[in-house]
Amino acid sequence: MTTATPTTVRLGRATRGATRHWWLFLVSGLGWLLFAVILFRFDYLTVGAISILFGVGAFVAAGNEFALTSLVSGGWKIAHAVLGVVYVVAGVVALVNPGGTFVALAAVMSVVLVVIGAFDLTAAIMTRATAPAWWLQLVAGVAEILLGFWAAGSWNLSAVLLVAWVAAFALTRGITQIALAVGLWEARRLAAA
Repeated sequence: MTTATPTTVRLGRATRGATRHWWLFLVSGLGWLLFAVILFRFDYLTVGAISILFGVGAFVAAGNEFALTSLVSGGWKIAHAVLGVVYVVAGVVALVNPGGTFVALAAVMSVVLVVIGAFDLTAAIMTRATAPAWWLQLVAGVAEILLGFWAAGSWNLSAVLLVAWVAAFALTRGITQIALAVGLWEARRLAAA
């Protein structure tokens, strides 16, 4: 997910390292957007295929969160670590029984979307005074929460809707990764000035 902002990034060497590698978050965000486009483009008719795609996406998101723990300090470090664990649990649940039911996958997705949406919403509000792209994270957080509650109430719907939820998850991850990249780039530009 990537909710760190230049103000939450640890000062000193970590800041220089994070801002030096701002482009990694941009590439990661573009990768998430590409993943979303691929999901919207192809027609996956089985819950197994959707579960595998969601599981892989959850593990990639967990990797992003665990990587962010080295760039942030204080409570943000704990928050990113907890979010990484949520992603790992969701990925394991999705991959343990990929041929399971639509109900099980929708339940996992709804919980993940609400938790991540709440995290993004909170981070956006807390960093609005210092993060230039805070509103992107706010919009993504609200969208994730709404999608999560929609998924929670629509467990018995079609594979098309499940694909849309997974693609929306990837889309919001891409937006927040790109917002982080912009924030880190801006911090690097300000530090050089």
